[in-house]
Amino acid sequence: MTAIYTKTGDGGDTGLFGGGRVGKEDERVEAYGQVDELNAVLGLARAEGLPGMDALMQSLQEQLFTLGAVLATPAGSKAAQHIPQVDPAWVTAMEKAIDAFDLELKPLTSFVLPGGTKAAAALHLARTVCRRAERRVVPLMRAGKADTITIIYLNRLSDLLFTMARVANLRANVADVPWLPKKP
Repeated sequence: MTAIYTKTGDGGDTGLFGGGRVGKEDERVEAYGQVDELNAVLGLARAEGLPGMDALMQSLQEQLFTLGAVLATPAGSKAAQHIPQVDPAWVTAMEKAIDAFDLELKPLTSFVLPGGTKAAAALHLARTVCRRAERRVVPLMRAGKADTITIIYLNRLSDLLFTMARVANLRANVADVPWLPKKP
């Protein structure tokens, strides 16, 4: 039996796909760590059992694993040629899903407070983690260490997660709560 622990990270560094070690605070590690967290929160949303959304969420989780692998692999490394890449068709598929879900929803007339059902709340949480992951990937993209498609993917995914949260509430007959700012 192989142990899950390797002890190689006990000193505060970690290995990248394709070789090389960096500190665990490295911007690349922070970015793929956020994508990993997003994947876990999406798993939490999936555990709520959303009818008609499970296959989509599983597909998104698989895509997020690919995105994490891409972010963990320096360009030019031996591993870079062996890992799948983020497919622009994934963005197109998310846009189609958003459009289909939008047919069920009334148009927004105000901001919506995150919450409602447990499933919708988990999807809203996933959306905020997605936005944080996006903010962590932007510096990598600007430094030439990540492709623009990674930002486009995360940006569209946050839109999809927001829409899915609204649909989850609608299908459970739970109204979204509009944000009605209090006037001083």
